[in-house]
Amino acid sequence: MSARLPLLLRGLRRPGRPPGPPLRPPAPARASGGGGGGCGGGEGLLGQRRLRDAQVGSSRGQGSRAPPVRGSIVREVIQNSKEVLSLLQEKNPTFKPVLAIIQAGDDNLMQEINQNLAEEAGLNITHICLPPDSSEDEIIDEILKINEDTRVHGLALQISESSFSNKVLNALKPEKDVDGVTDINLGRLVRGDAHECYVSPVARAVIELLEKSGVNLDGKKILIIGAHGSLEAALQCLFQRRGSMTMTSQWKTPHLQSKLLESDIVVLGSPKPEEIPLSWIQPGTTVLNCSHDFLSGKLGCGSLGVHFNGLIAEDDVSLLAAALRIQNMVSSGRRWLREQQHARWRLHCLKLQPLSPVPRITPTPLGEGKSTVTVGLVQALTAHLNINSFACLRQPSQGPTFGVKGGAAGGGYAQVIPMEEFNLHLTGDIHAITAANNLLAAAIDTRILHENTQTDKALYNRLVPSVNGVREFSSIQLARLKKLGINKTDPSALTEEEVSKFARLNIDPSTITWQRVLDTNDRFLRKMTIGQAPTEKGYSRQAQFDIAVASEIMAVLALTDSLADMKERLGRMVVASDKDGQPVTAEDLGVTGALTVLMKDAIKPNLMQTLEGTPVFVHAGPFANIAHGNSSVLADKIALKLVGQEGFVVTEAGFGADIGMEKFFNIKCRASGLVPNAVVLVATVRALKMHGGGPSVTAGVPLKREYTEENIQLVADGCCNLQKQIQIAQLFGVPVIVALNVFKTDTRAEIDLVCELAKRAGAFDAVPCYHWSIGGKGTVELARAVREAASKGSRFRFLYDVQLPIVEKIRTIAQAVYGAKDIELSPEAQSKIDRYTQQGFGNLPICMAKTHLSLSHQPDKKGVPRDFILPISDVRASIGAGFIYPLVGTMSTMPGLPTRPCFYDIDLDTETEQVKGLF
Repeated sequence: MSARLPLLLRGLRRPGRPPGPPLRPPAPARASGGGGGGCGGGEGLLGQRRLRDAQVGSSRGQGSRAPPVRGSIVREVIQNSKEVLSLLQEKNPTFKPVLAIIQAGDDNLMQEINQNLAEEAGLNITHICLPPDSSEDEIIDEILKINEDTRVHGLALQISESSFSNKVLNALKPEKDVDGVTDINLGRLVRGDAHECYVSPVARAVIELLEKSGVNLDGKKILIIGAHGSLEAALQCLFQRRGSMTMTSQWKTPHLQSKLLESDIVVLGSPKPEEIPLSWIQPGTTVLNCSHDFLSGKLGCGSLGVHFNGLIAEDDVSLLAAALRIQNMVSSGRRWLREQQHARWRLHCLKLQPLSPVPRITPTPLGEGKSTVTVGLVQALTAHLNINSFACLRQPSQGPTFGVKGGAAGGGYAQVIPMEEFNLHLTGDIHAITAANNLLAAAIDTRILHENTQTDKALYNRLVPSVNGVREFSSIQLARLKKLGINKTDPSALTEEEVSKFARLNIDPSTITWQRVLDTNDRFLRKMTIGQAPTEKGYSRQAQFDIAVASEIMAVLALTDSLADMKERLGRMVVASDKDGQPVTAEDLGVTGALTVLMKDAIKPNLMQTLEGTPVFVHAGPFANIAHGNSSVLADKIALKLVGQEGFVVTEAGFGADIGMEKFFNIKCRASGLVPNAVVLVATVRALKMHGGGPSVTAGVPLKREYTEENIQLVADGCCNLQKQIQIAQLFGVPVIVALNVFKTDTRAEIDLVCELAKRAGAFDAVPCYHWSIGGKGTVELARAVREAASKGSRFRFLYDVQLPIVEKIRTIAQAVYGAKDIELSPEAQSKIDRYTQQGFGNLPICMAKTHLSLSHQPDKKGVPRDFILPISDVRASIGAGFIYPLVGTMSTMPGLPTRPCFYDIDLDTETEQVKGLF
């Protein structure tokens, strides 16, 4: 077998996505939420109310004049927030934090103030308005939605006091809790970690007003009356940190009058009852009123603000608290952006305790350890070198799992766990592809049947039926009308010609390229006849099944980057041509939406881990011979974001440099826009001996002694294949590191020879790897070589220009990569090329469907075949995925089972439910 490779992507960090527009348009005249108390009246815009000068005195009446508080402190806070936000936006121009306020009720007192402060600072604000009688669970549901919305960086609650349970408050994510009401934020404050939490804006406003007014809090006696929950705790903590002696009390507490008499500063946390006279408060005592409840929007009775020698600075606490909430919002956005910079992970890696010999179930003589090296490399990077890294692997098909190759989770002490889940269905992505593929196949034959057996009028009436007296086109039918140039939306307005044009796809059955699929190796489905039942009215044709991972939908899944992109790609998949030679797509059949629905969960990568606890994305698994054979673009991009700028993503390609790597570069890199920094080429002494003329290797048959004993000559002769693979990688300008996957039968002389010849051939480095027997520790040197090669940068380039004619692109790959003298097109292949060019698909990249067992089209031609003519038997198109795939020689898209399949060794312990023999 040719050497195999995982391709390595360096962590190219992208700026965080902008938060986007507000969740919902801000509701007019809606009150803002807040945390813990404090409020303002609703008199008008910020800065439009009169300010009163306040007399600042000592705790017992001596003092001097204070500057207007609102005009100085509030504007200072907002200006500071605005400047900080501007600095953040210089590096992230689209970044604009969003404050969400969940309101349950009709009190709109603070809406205008919040809106104006947010606009002045440069924030977005949005209200989620719930009915006043909303239940606790309904409020929590809204909170949970906002928690998960990455566009929102702060969340405040404006709900009735009766709804303020611990369950509601602690539903907030602490990082979005800009009012500091959650237990986590309060706990951090009490513990002394104020820089790591959000502090109640109301409590901060009280402290700020006192300190800015010249009040020395050290040694003062503070009485907090009627405060509850987070406000009470925050006030106590902040005052005590400044050396104050604090007391808390409720309004109906005995001896309240005596407590008031001995207090220097009184903070009112709830409205003063009528029966408590103001005379209980000594003249000259500093009084701050937080009794307006930010959360309920209700004003308390009594005076507002700060009471100095009988003079009141009205509404200062509430207004400053609103400004400080904005400041917390900016801090939240700054923290979010900082998190996007990605520090090193604090990942708790798992400790291996390797046994010798390594426990093994059913060893296979096939495969050179591509997946195993991929896993071992990320284990070495993260668990041993403390470098953020992610592996991106393909999801295994049931075909090889139960057929010849067995599982694909790696092996030994370098594998993905849980291995059984990995190899058996996982999250059902392949089954979703099977369902979607076969739905489209059924739609094709059904449409042909109905068009053959109905008049234009009858067909049209069934396609656009009257439902409850209303007849209208569906959205996908409107799209088809637009494609046909029919600018009508009333079904009754179409002419007879337009009805026929709309209703009939006129599919030519001989041009159908869409096959049914099954995720099982079943050779007897390679050719069959469908439509033989009497109900099909004589419509029958020859068809076939492919293995599910060969479906174009799998290739679409691997190359898409979003739901919208996937839906568009699914819609443009070409399934046949009509009788005029024009392409017929899934969109024409009206099935695009249904396909997207079936695939909506399969688009999500599956997170797993290695034996040493390092992360792995398992997603997609295109058939490497037919499609591009690489894991998904989405997995790569998400992993790149997670590892950060200095991290690594090791993404696996199918088969050798001539197939997997070439397709990765020319197809996947074009689709994703990602550029790899290095290629890791996996080789084994065993494979090189085979390329040097050793006997054939067959599954289930013991290895010949040429492979179990030292044979320097076979290794030397076979290194010509390794040298060719290195040269192929160099065509693309990417440095190559050879990972020699060492088996226990390999000798030191054989290992040294391979590494020496690889370096002579131009490899950046060549490293023996022992991950199978000892895990990541056995690939540390490989990880260091990869890190060094990636730091040098690559001069990546594509092999060909996609604008070249299809034939020239095929010839370029055949000659430059495989070493062929030329290509030879069958008449059918030439006809298909002409058709695809005429249909406008000539500028797509090429995905060669070729055997992986040789650089040529003949599996038994080992080493480096020369001067051969590469036969192209057929050419097919995957328009949704975005490539043309020529079939080289005889290629089967449905593998068969061998005489002794892997399923002989697979069993379930019915007592423990442990899977056995799946390796």
